[in-house]
Amino acid sequence: MASIATRLIPAWLRHYSFATLPADVIAGLVVGILVIPQSLGYAVLAGLPPVYGLYAAIVPVIVYAWIGSSNVQAVGPVAITAIMTASALSTYGDQGAEQYVLMASLLALMVGALLWIAGRLKLGWIMQFISRGVSAGFISGAAVLIFVSQLKYLTAIPVTGNSLIGYLSSIQQFAQQLHPLTLLIGVISFVLLVANRYGGKWLWRSWLSARQAKWAERLFPLILLIVAIILSVIGHWSAHNVATIGSIPHGLPSLTLPHLPDWREAANLLPTAGLMALIVFVSSSSVASTYARLRDERFDANRELTGLGLANIAGGLFQSFAVAGGFSRTAINADSGARTQLASFVTVAVMVAALLFFGDVLAPLPYAILGAIIMASIIGLIDIATLKSAWQRDRLDAASFIAAFAGVLVFGLNTGLVIGLMVSFASLIWQSSHPHVAIVGQLAETGHFRNIHRHSVVTYEHLLMIRIDESLFFGNTDSIHRRILQATKDYSDAREIILIMSAVNHIDLTAQEMLITLNRELAADDKHLHFSFIKGPVMDKIEHTPLITELSGQVFLSTNAAVNALKDL
Repeated sequence: MASIATRLIPAWLRHYSFATLPADVIAGLVVGILVIPQSLGYAVLAGLPPVYGLYAAIVPVIVYAWIGSSNVQAVGPVAITAIMTASALSTYGDQGAEQYVLMASLLALMVGALLWIAGRLKLGWIMQFISRGVSAGFISGAAVLIFVSQLKYLTAIPVTGNSLIGYLSSIQQFAQQLHPLTLLIGVISFVLLVANRYGGKWLWRSWLSARQAKWAERLFPLILLIVAIILSVIGHWSAHNVATIGSIPHGLPSLTLPHLPDWREAANLLPTAGLMALIVFVSSSSVASTYARLRDERFDANRELTGLGLANIAGGLFQSFAVAGGFSRTAINADSGARTQLASFVTVAVMVAALLFFGDVLAPLPYAILGAIIMASIIGLIDIATLKSAWQRDRLDAASFIAAFAGVLVFGLNTGLVIGLMVSFASLIWQSSHPHVAIVGQLAETGHFRNIHRHSVVTYEHLLMIRIDESLFFGNTDSIHRRILQATKDYSDAREIILIMSAVNHIDLTAQEMLITLNRELAADDKHLHFSFIKGPVMDKIEHTPLITELSGQVFLSTNAAVNALKDL
């Protein structure tokens, strides 16, 4: 029984210290209060009634808090999964709200199942193959689409589409439906939120203490929401055709089986579910691993997959759309002093209270406020800094960023991500097929050897030392073969060719055949091929092959030993 309890009860709860209880409770209350408007907005972004944003912040949060790998990560509805949900289910909008809700839950269930399967198969290592350029470009492009998509709530223009071109086209087509009062409410709210987000630090500190200013900045969206509700009631905005969210149903999310489609519908959703699962894992793992590193805690990518998977599976069964670890809510959770996942349970309690007691209070809230909140918060996801850094330091990663960003804007989220990944993998293949090959010389009388173009080194007329800085495989053998032969032509007096293999961790069959051919070509030209610094695992594979048995030269343990043996020949 004890072993079962150990497996079922998370470590943070088994070893919970009540000294951290006040910090967890305060953090949970802060997060719960601050993300209410955000959760409502993300549900609207997903094409769902606002209440489903609160539903998505209950059951999935509890499951992740119990199983997930991070002590402070706050999961819930986020912008990326919301807009991907809306994009994937755009064709179901005409089938009624009930059908759309069931399909959103089904999509969450599919995402969760894929994540859980990946966790069971221990595929956490996949994260390292998504380059920074691709993830930043995709998120930045999605942020632009999200921003533009919210114009429908600030203008009352029916903005539709899956790409920037589609959105702008619909705005132009239905521009005459612009509602001035809605626009005024939305623009004022957006300006105030942006001013608070990017200038609030200095504005509030001009008349508040640093600590008070920090809280004023965080609470401002909630204050704006309350003020908007009051003004909506006083000004009878709904009577002036300003869209409001209406009465939120009282009660908690119930166990509801998602819509079970035929195999064609499931097949159509599967690619989107796969991409969503990938984005959920990459974004959530990035946040969780960062805070684990800052807090000197262990991060387990496979456990993260399992936690996110079960959270989405449970959410799909309790009227939620797909959830992920949120950048902003996790930052607020950590900054507010959260020590364990107990803070997430307190956050859930706040959501439950909102559903049970404050549904009617939220009814007069204009959709324009929710749109403005999302637009203001999403600006920070447009990651120009990463693009600038990549352009300065790694043009290939910059190309991946631009490809993903442009692909999302022109073709939509799914195609844009695929384009970014293809460019990223293409750049990886290109880099691998063009490894660095350096001609080296000896540093004075030391045993160190460096690139002749970077250092002042000693060279020998009849010796040519070439260092290969990459493993050898079928993708780069032709390139390396050509460069070695070109070097032997450039240094035609060299009769002894030493290949320094210190950076070579693997030589596949194609590469072995290339080196055998190279050895024969050099021997035909009265030159000898030597190897130095072959690693043990590599030598184990090739020592009984023609590459070694037919070698015209010798195999040396070190380059220094090779030079000492051959320099006086």
